[in-house]
Amino acid sequence: MADSMVERGTALLRKLEINVAEAEKRTGKNTVNMQETYTVYLIEIRPAETEGGTPAAPDTLWRRYSEFELLRTYLLVTYPYIIIPPLPEKRAEFVWHKLSADNLDPDFVERRRVGLENFLLRVASHPVLSNDKIFFLFLTEEKGWRDAVLETGFQDKADSRLKSLSAMFRVKNPDKRFTALKQYSDELNSVISQLLRIRARVADRLYGVYKVHGNYGRVFSEWSAIEKEMGDGLQSAGHHMDTYAASIDDILEEEEHFADQLKEYLFYTDAVRSVCRKHELIQYELEMAAQDLAQKKQQKEELATGTMRIFSLKGMTSKLFGQESPEQKESRLAALEQSIQEGEETVKEKNTECQEFVRAAWDDIEHFKEQKDKDLREALISYAIMQISMCKKGIQVWSNAKECFSKM
Repeated sequence: MADSMVERGTALLRKLEINVAEAEKRTGKNTVNMQETYTVYLIEIRPAETEGGTPAAPDTLWRRYSEFELLRTYLLVTYPYIIIPPLPEKRAEFVWHKLSADNLDPDFVERRRVGLENFLLRVASHPVLSNDKIFFLFLTEEKGWRDAVLETGFQDKADSRLKSLSAMFRVKNPDKRFTALKQYSDELNSVISQLLRIRARVADRLYGVYKVHGNYGRVFSEWSAIEKEMGDGLQSAGHHMDTYAASIDDILEEEEHFADQLKEYLFYTDAVRSVCRKHELIQYELEMAAQDLAQKKQQKEELATGTMRIFSLKGMTSKLFGQESPEQKESRLAALEQSIQEGEETVKEKNTECQEFVRAAWDDIEHFKEQKDKDLREALISYAIMQISMCKKGIQVWSNAKECFSKM
Protein backbone atom coordinates (compact mmCIF):
# COMPACT_ATOMS: atom_id res chain seq x y z
CA MET A 1 0.00 0.00 0.00
CA ALA A 2 2.66 2.51 1.09
CA ASP A 3 4.49 2.73 -2.25
CA SER A 4 1.30 3.12 -4.28
CA MET A 5 -0.04 5.86 -2.01
CA VAL A 6 2.89 8.30 -2.33
CA GLU A 7 4.59 10.11 -5.16
CA ARG A 8 8.32 9.49 -5.48
CA GLY A 9 8.99 12.99 -6.82
CA THR A 10 11.13 14.71 -4.17
CA ALA A 11 14.91 14.90 -4.11
CA LEU A 12 15.03 12.90 -0.87
CA LEU A 13 13.12 9.94 -2.33
CA ARG A 14 15.26 10.04 -5.47
CA LYS A 15 18.33 9.64 -3.25
CA LEU A 16 17.04 7.27 -0.55
CA GLU A 17 14.77 4.28 -0.14
CA ILE A 18 12.94 4.39 3.20
CA ASN A 19 11.36 1.35 4.87
CA VAL A 20 9.98 0.39 8.25
CA ALA A 21 11.20 -3.18 7.91
CA GLU A 22 10.02 -4.88 11.09
CA ALA A 23 8.56 -4.47 14.57
CA GLU A 24 9.92 -5.93 17.80
CA LYS A 25 8.39 -6.25 21.26
CA ARG A 26 10.66 -5.11 24.11
CA THR A 27 10.46 -4.79 27.89
CA GLY A 28 12.15 -2.08 29.92
CA LYS A 29 11.82 0.59 32.62
CA ASN A 30 9.76 3.70 31.85
CA THR A 31 10.29 7.25 33.16
CA VAL A 32 8.81 6.40 36.59
CA ASN A 33 10.97 3.26 36.84
CA MET A 34 8.07 0.87 36.21
CA GLN A 35 8.46 -2.21 34.02
CA GLU A 36 6.60 -1.87 30.69
CA THR A 37 6.24 -3.74 27.42
CA TYR A 38 6.41 -1.70 24.23
CA THR A 39 7.02 -2.05 20.49
CA VAL A 40 9.94 -0.63 18.52
CA TYR A 41 10.14 -0.30 14.74
CA LEU A 42 13.20 -0.81 12.56
CA ILE A 43 13.75 2.01 10.05
CA GLU A 44 15.97 1.12 7.09
CA ILE A 45 17.37 3.65 4.63
CA ARG A 46 19.61 2.85 1.66
CA PRO A 47 20.76 4.76 -1.45
CA ALA A 48 18.09 4.57 -4.18
CA GLU A 49 20.72 3.95 -6.87
CA THR A 50 24.03 2.17 -6.38
CA GLU A 51 27.02 1.70 -8.67
CA GLY A 52 27.26 -1.69 -10.32
CA GLY A 53 23.62 -2.47 -9.57
CA THR A 54 24.41 -4.19 -6.24
CA PRO A 55 22.01 -3.11 -3.48
CA ALA A 56 23.86 -1.29 -0.69
CA ALA A 57 23.54 -2.49 2.90
CA PRO A 58 20.89 -0.35 4.64
CA ASP A 59 21.54 2.00 7.55
CA THR A 60 19.18 0.99 10.35
CA LEU A 61 17.85 2.38 13.62
CA TRP A 62 14.99 1.61 16.01
CA ARG A 63 12.21 4.05 16.92
CA ARG A 64 9.27 3.86 19.34
CA TYR A 65 5.81 5.07 18.36
CA SER A 66 6.20 7.98 20.85
CA GLU A 67 9.20 9.22 18.82
CA PHE A 68 7.07 9.27 15.66
CA GLU A 69 4.55 11.32 17.68
CA LEU A 70 7.28 13.78 18.73
CA LEU A 71 8.40 14.17 15.10
CA ARG A 72 4.84 14.84 13.94
CA THR A 73 4.22 17.39 16.74
CA TYR A 74 7.43 19.20 15.73
CA LEU A 75 6.26 19.29 12.08
CA LEU A 76 2.80 20.57 13.09
CA VAL A 77 4.28 23.48 15.03
CA THR A 78 7.06 24.28 12.54
CA TYR A 79 4.88 24.16 9.40
CA PRO A 80 1.46 25.52 10.48
CA TYR A 81 0.39 26.07 6.84
CA ILE A 82 0.94 22.41 5.81
CA ILE A 83 -1.51 19.52 6.18
CA ILE A 84 0.85 17.21 8.11
CA PRO A 85 0.37 13.50 7.27
CA PRO A 86 -1.25 11.59 10.16
CA LEU A 87 0.19 8.68 12.10
CA PRO A 88 -1.60 5.31 12.19
CA GLU A 89 -3.89 4.84 15.18
CA LYS A 90 -2.35 4.25 18.62
CA ARG A 91 -5.10 1.79 19.54
CA ALA A 92 -7.41 -0.08 17.19
CA GLU A 93 -10.69 1.73 16.41
CA PHE A 94 -13.78 0.52 14.49
CA VAL A 95 -12.95 -3.08 15.38
CA TRP A 96 -15.25 -6.06 14.80
CA HIS A 97 -15.55 -8.81 17.39
CA LYS A 98 -12.80 -11.15 16.11
CA LEU A 99 -10.30 -8.31 15.79
CA SER A 100 -8.11 -7.65 18.82
CA ALA A 101 -8.07 -4.11 20.22
CA ASP A 102 -4.78 -4.88 22.03
CA ASN A 103 -2.02 -2.58 20.77
CA LEU A 104 0.53 -5.41 21.20
CA ASP A 105 -1.50 -7.84 19.05
CA PRO A 106 0.81 -9.07 16.21
CA ASP A 107 -1.71 -8.30 13.40
CA PHE A 108 -2.32 -4.79 14.79
CA VAL A 109 1.44 -4.17 15.17
CA GLU A 110 1.99 -5.28 11.56
CA ARG A 111 -0.69 -2.92 10.25
CA ARG A 112 0.80 -0.12 12.33
CA ARG A 113 4.26 -0.91 10.88
CA VAL A 114 2.78 -0.44 7.38
CA GLY A 115 1.11 2.80 8.53
CA LEU A 116 4.34 4.20 10.02
CA GLU A 117 6.22 3.45 6.80
CA ASN A 118 3.45 5.19 4.86
CA PHE A 119 3.77 8.23 7.20
CA LEU A 120 7.54 8.47 6.56
CA LEU A 121 7.02 8.16 2.80
CA ARG A 122 4.29 10.84 2.89
CA VAL A 123 6.67 13.25 4.66
CA ALA A 124 9.59 12.28 2.39
CA SER A 125 7.45 12.88 -0.72
CA HIS A 126 6.30 16.35 0.40
CA PRO A 127 8.14 19.19 -1.42
CA VAL A 128 8.68 21.18 1.83
CA LEU A 129 8.71 18.61 4.66
CA SER A 130 11.20 16.37 2.83
CA ASN A 131 13.88 19.08 3.17
CA ASP A 132 13.53 19.42 6.95
CA LYS A 133 16.81 18.75 8.82
CA ILE A 134 15.09 17.31 11.90
CA PHE A 135 13.20 14.81 9.72
CA PHE A 136 16.50 13.73 8.13
CA LEU A 137 18.04 13.31 11.60
CA PHE A 138 15.03 11.19 12.62
CA LEU A 139 15.94 8.80 9.78
CA THR A 140 19.70 8.79 10.40
CA GLU A 141 20.59 9.62 14.05
CA GLU A 142 19.30 7.18 16.66
CA LYS A 143 20.90 8.83 19.72
CA GLY A 144 21.20 12.57 19.04
CA TRP A 145 17.83 13.13 17.34
CA ARG A 146 15.68 13.77 20.42
CA ASP A 147 18.10 16.43 21.76
CA ALA A 148 18.20 18.10 18.33
CA VAL A 149 14.41 18.35 18.06
CA LEU A 150 14.06 19.73 21.61
CA GLU A 151 16.81 22.31 20.94
CA THR A 152 14.66 23.83 18.17
CA GLY A 153 12.41 25.25 20.92
CA PHE A 154 9.30 24.14 19.03
CA GLN A 155 7.51 23.31 22.30
CA ASP A 156 7.55 26.98 23.38
CA LYS A 157 5.86 27.93 20.11
CA ALA A 158 3.31 25.16 20.61
CA ASP A 159 2.41 26.41 24.09
CA SER A 160 2.01 30.03 22.97
CA ARG A 161 -0.36 28.92 20.21
CA LEU A 162 -2.81 27.16 22.50
CA LYS A 163 -4.88 30.36 22.52
CA SER A 164 -5.86 29.50 18.93
CA LEU A 165 -8.53 27.22 20.40
CA SER A 166 -10.60 30.22 21.49
CA ALA A 167 -9.63 32.58 18.62
CA MET A 168 -12.17 30.94 16.29
CA PHE A 169 -15.03 32.26 18.42
CA ARG A 170 -13.82 35.84 18.19
CA VAL A 171 -12.74 36.34 14.55
CA LYS A 172 -15.00 39.05 13.06
CA ASN A 173 -14.26 38.50 9.36
CA PRO A 174 -13.42 34.81 8.81
CA ASP A 175 -12.04 33.81 5.39
CA LYS A 176 -14.90 32.05 3.57
CA ARG A 177 -12.52 29.59 1.87
CA PHE A 178 -11.17 28.32 5.21
CA THR A 179 -14.66 28.23 6.73
CA ALA A 180 -15.85 26.09 3.79
CA LEU A 181 -12.76 23.87 4.05
CA LYS A 182 -13.34 23.29 7.77
CA GLN A 183 -16.99 22.40 7.10
CA TYR A 184 -15.95 19.98 4.32
CA SER A 185 -13.40 18.42 6.66
CA ASP A 186 -16.07 17.87 9.35
CA GLU A 187 -18.41 16.29 6.80
CA LEU A 188 -15.67 14.04 5.34
CA ASN A 189 -14.83 12.91 8.88
CA SER A 190 -18.49 11.98 9.43
CA VAL A 191 -18.77 10.09 6.12
CA ILE A 192 -15.58 8.06 6.64
CA SER A 193 -16.57 7.25 10.25
CA GLN A 194 -19.91 5.90 8.97
CA LEU A 195 -18.15 3.85 6.25
CA LEU A 196 -15.81 2.30 8.82
CA ARG A 197 -18.69 1.46 11.18
CA ILE A 198 -20.68 -0.18 8.34
CA ARG A 199 -17.62 -2.12 7.17
CA ALA A 200 -17.02 -3.42 10.74
CA ARG A 201 -20.68 -4.60 10.96
CA VAL A 202 -20.45 -6.29 7.54
CA ALA A 203 -17.18 -8.01 8.56
CA ASP A 204 -18.84 -9.30 11.73
CA ARG A 205 -21.79 -10.80 9.84
CA LEU A 206 -19.68 -12.11 6.96
CA TYR A 207 -17.40 -13.88 9.40
CA GLY A 208 -20.39 -15.64 10.94
CA VAL A 209 -21.88 -16.60 7.54
CA TYR A 210 -18.58 -18.08 6.31
CA LYS A 211 -17.82 -19.95 9.54
CA VAL A 212 -21.30 -21.50 9.69
CA HIS A 213 -20.56 -23.08 6.28
CA GLY A 214 -18.14 -25.30 8.21
CA ASN A 215 -21.25 -27.03 9.58
CA TYR A 216 -22.06 -28.15 6.01
CA GLY A 217 -18.60 -29.72 5.91
CA ARG A 218 -19.17 -31.57 9.19
CA VAL A 219 -22.65 -32.85 8.21
CA PHE A 220 -21.54 -33.96 4.71
CA SER A 221 -18.61 -35.81 6.30
CA GLU A 222 -20.91 -37.57 8.80
CA TRP A 223 -23.41 -38.38 6.04
CA SER A 224 -20.68 -39.87 3.83
CA ALA A 225 -19.95 -42.47 6.51
CA ILE A 226 -23.39 -44.09 6.07
CA GLU A 227 -23.48 -44.02 2.26
CA LYS A 228 -21.70 -46.37 -0.19
CA GLU A 229 -22.26 -44.91 -3.68
CA MET A 230 -22.69 -41.32 -2.48
CA GLY A 231 -19.94 -41.38 0.18
CA ASP A 232 -16.97 -40.10 -1.83
CA GLY A 233 -18.95 -37.24 -3.39
CA LEU A 234 -20.31 -36.10 -0.01
CA GLN A 235 -16.85 -36.32 1.58
CA SER A 236 -15.31 -34.17 -1.20
CA ALA A 237 -18.14 -31.61 -1.01
CA GLY A 238 -17.54 -31.41 2.75
CA HIS A 239 -13.86 -30.59 2.17
CA HIS A 240 -14.84 -27.75 -0.21
CA MET A 241 -17.17 -26.32 2.48
CA ASP A 242 -14.37 -26.49 5.09
CA THR A 243 -12.03 -24.61 2.70
CA TYR A 244 -14.74 -21.98 2.13
CA ALA A 245 -15.29 -21.51 5.89
CA ALA A 246 -11.55 -21.14 6.56
CA SER A 247 -10.98 -18.60 3.73
CA ILE A 248 -12.74 -15.73 5.54
CA ASP A 249 -9.78 -15.15 7.91
CA ASP A 250 -7.43 -14.15 5.06
CA ILE A 251 -10.18 -12.19 3.28
CA LEU A 252 -10.94 -10.02 6.33
CA GLU A 253 -7.26 -9.55 7.17
CA GLU A 254 -6.78 -8.16 3.64
CA GLU A 255 -9.83 -5.95 4.18
CA GLU A 256 -8.19 -4.41 7.27
CA HIS A 257 -5.63 -2.76 4.98
CA PHE A 258 -8.53 -1.10 3.12
CA ALA A 259 -9.93 0.07 6.47
CA ASP A 260 -6.49 1.49 7.36
CA GLN A 261 -6.46 3.51 4.11
CA LEU A 262 -9.81 5.02 5.08
CA LYS A 263 -8.59 5.67 8.63
CA GLU A 264 -5.60 7.60 7.28
CA TYR A 265 -8.00 10.09 5.70
CA LEU A 266 -10.19 10.10 8.81
CA PHE A 267 -7.10 11.32 10.71
CA TYR A 268 -6.14 13.65 7.83
CA THR A 269 -9.36 15.60 8.51
CA ASP A 270 -7.88 16.63 11.89
CA ALA A 271 -4.74 17.86 10.11
CA VAL A 272 -6.91 19.95 7.74
CA ARG A 273 -8.83 21.44 10.68
CA SER A 274 -5.50 22.26 12.36
CA VAL A 275 -4.49 24.43 9.36
CA CYS A 276 -7.90 26.18 9.51
CA ARG A 277 -7.49 26.88 13.25
CA LYS A 278 -4.01 28.32 12.68
CA HIS A 279 -5.39 30.63 10.01
CA GLU A 280 -8.12 31.78 12.42
CA LEU A 281 -5.45 32.63 15.00
CA ILE A 282 -3.42 34.71 12.51
CA GLN A 283 -6.64 36.44 11.33
CA TYR A 284 -7.59 37.16 14.94
CA GLU A 285 -4.16 38.67 15.71
CA LEU A 286 -4.47 40.89 12.60
CA GLU A 287 -7.94 42.07 13.64
CA MET A 288 -6.74 42.82 17.20
CA ALA A 289 -3.76 44.83 15.86
CA ALA A 290 -6.05 46.82 13.52
CA GLN A 291 -8.52 47.48 16.35
CA ASP A 292 -5.73 48.66 18.65
CA LEU A 293 -4.41 50.98 15.93
CA ALA A 294 -7.88 52.46 15.32
CA GLN A 295 -8.27 53.21 19.05
CA LYS A 296 -4.91 54.98 19.19
CA LYS A 297 -5.78 57.11 16.14
CA GLN A 298 -9.07 58.05 17.78
CA GLN A 299 -7.26 59.03 21.01
CA LYS A 300 -4.88 61.23 19.00
CA GLU A 301 -7.78 62.93 17.20
CA GLU A 302 -9.61 63.56 20.49
CA LEU A 303 -6.45 64.96 22.09
CA ALA A 304 -5.71 67.22 19.10
CA THR A 305 -9.28 68.59 18.78
CA GLY A 306 -10.26 68.50 22.43
CA THR A 307 -13.44 66.51 21.68
CA MET A 308 -14.30 63.22 23.36
CA ARG A 309 -16.46 60.71 21.43
CA ILE A 310 -16.47 58.04 24.10
CA PHE A 311 -16.08 58.03 27.87
CA SER A 312 -12.46 57.88 29.02
CA LEU A 313 -10.82 58.17 32.43
CA LYS A 314 -8.30 60.73 31.14
CA GLY A 315 -11.12 62.88 29.74
CA MET A 316 -12.95 62.87 33.06
CA THR A 317 -9.73 63.64 34.96
CA SER A 318 -9.07 66.75 32.83
CA LYS A 319 -12.65 67.96 33.41
CA LEU A 320 -12.39 67.50 37.17
CA PHE A 321 -8.87 68.78 37.71
CA GLY A 322 -8.40 71.21 34.87
CA GLN A 323 -6.80 71.05 31.43
CA GLU A 324 -3.24 69.79 30.97
CA SER A 325 -0.49 72.23 29.97
CA PRO A 326 0.48 72.63 26.27
CA GLU A 327 3.78 70.88 27.05
CA GLN A 328 1.94 67.88 28.57
CA LYS A 329 -0.42 67.75 25.60
CA GLU A 330 2.50 67.93 23.16
CA SER A 331 4.28 65.15 25.01
CA ARG A 332 1.18 62.93 24.94
CA LEU A 333 0.63 63.62 21.22
CA ALA A 334 4.25 62.68 20.47
CA ALA A 335 3.90 59.43 22.48
CA LEU A 336 0.65 58.60 20.65
CA GLU A 337 2.24 59.35 17.29
CA GLN A 338 5.10 56.97 18.13
CA SER A 339 2.60 54.34 19.28
CA ILE A 340 0.57 54.78 16.05
CA GLN A 341 3.67 54.30 13.90
CA GLU A 342 4.48 51.10 15.79
CA GLY A 343 0.84 49.97 15.45
CA GLU A 344 0.88 50.60 11.68
CA GLU A 345 4.07 48.53 11.42
CA THR A 346 2.45 45.71 13.42
CA VAL A 347 -0.68 45.73 11.22
CA LYS A 348 1.51 45.69 8.11
CA GLU A 349 3.50 42.72 9.47
CA LYS A 350 0.35 40.82 10.50
CA ASN A 351 -1.21 41.53 7.10
CA THR A 352 1.87 40.17 5.32
CA GLU A 353 1.94 37.13 7.64
CA CYS A 354 -1.74 36.44 6.93
CA GLN A 355 -1.33 36.79 3.15
CA GLU A 356 1.75 34.55 3.10
CA PHE A 357 0.01 31.93 5.26
CA VAL A 358 -3.03 31.90 2.95
CA ARG A 359 -0.85 31.58 -0.17
CA ALA A 360 1.32 28.77 1.25
CA ALA A 361 -1.62 26.96 2.87
CA TRP A 362 -3.72 27.09 -0.28
CA ASP A 363 -0.88 25.65 -2.39
CA ASP A 364 -0.65 22.75 0.05
CA ILE A 365 -4.44 22.32 0.22
CA GLU A 366 -4.66 22.03 -3.59
CA HIS A 367 -1.86 19.42 -3.53
CA PHE A 368 -3.68 17.55 -0.73
CA LYS A 369 -7.02 17.55 -2.62
CA GLU A 370 -5.39 15.93 -5.68
CA GLN A 371 -3.68 13.34 -3.48
CA LYS A 372 -6.92 12.62 -1.55
CA ASP A 373 -9.04 12.12 -4.68
CA LYS A 374 -6.45 9.79 -6.21
CA ASP A 375 -5.87 7.74 -3.04
CA LEU A 376 -9.53 7.30 -2.09
CA ARG A 377 -10.48 6.40 -5.67
CA GLU A 378 -7.76 3.72 -5.74
CA ALA A 379 -8.77 2.42 -2.28
CA LEU A 380 -12.45 2.10 -3.24
CA ILE A 381 -11.60 0.37 -6.54
CA SER A 382 -9.32 -2.07 -4.64
CA TYR A 383 -12.15 -2.78 -2.18
CA ALA A 384 -14.60 -3.46 -5.03
CA ILE A 385 -12.08 -5.82 -6.69
CA MET A 386 -11.65 -7.59 -3.34
CA GLN A 387 -15.43 -8.11 -3.05
CA ILE A 388 -15.65 -9.40 -6.64
CA SER A 389 -12.79 -11.82 -5.97
CA MET A 390 -14.49 -13.05 -2.79
CA CYS A 391 -17.76 -13.67 -4.66
CA LYS A 392 -15.92 -15.53 -7.44
CA LYS A 393 -14.27 -17.79 -4.85
CA GLY A 394 -17.71 -18.49 -3.37
CA ILE A 395 -19.08 -19.39 -6.82
CA GLN A 396 -16.06 -21.66 -7.40
CA VAL A 397 -16.64 -23.50 -4.10
CA TRP A 398 -20.28 -24.19 -4.93
CA SER A 399 -19.37 -25.14 -8.53
CA ASN A 400 -16.90 -27.68 -7.11
CA ALA A 401 -19.56 -28.96 -4.69
CA LYS A 402 -22.00 -29.28 -7.60
CA GLU A 403 -19.42 -31.41 -9.50
CA CYS A 404 -19.07 -33.65 -6.43
CA PHE A 405 -22.85 -34.08 -6.18
CA SER A 406 -23.09 -34.80 -9.95
CA LYS A 407 -20.62 -37.72 -9.65
CA MET A 408 -22.54 -39.42 -6.85
